[in-house]
Amino acid sequence: MSKEDIFSILVQHTREIVPELEQHHFEWEDRLADLGANSVDRAEIIMMTLEALSLQIPSIELSEARNLGGLAEILFEKSNKNAL
Repeated sequence: MSKEDIFSILVQHTREIVPELEQHHFEWEDRLADLGANSVDRAEIIMMTLEALSLQIPSIELSEARNLGGLAEILFEKSNKNAL
């Protein structure tokens, strides 16, 4: 799975949790908090994405991500390590 695929999954889950963003054009630099997702929304988006990717990653490892692109990058790296 590519970084772009993971980014698309994040966008899909974000639109499910924050329906006001249905028409938003997501960019890699977008931050969930800046888009109106509260902490519960953000946790749900991450949990749904981890489940979709069949990943188990401690939250602390995801805290380094500063935006959706950074989160996609971390998830991509972790999914490739799990594939080995």
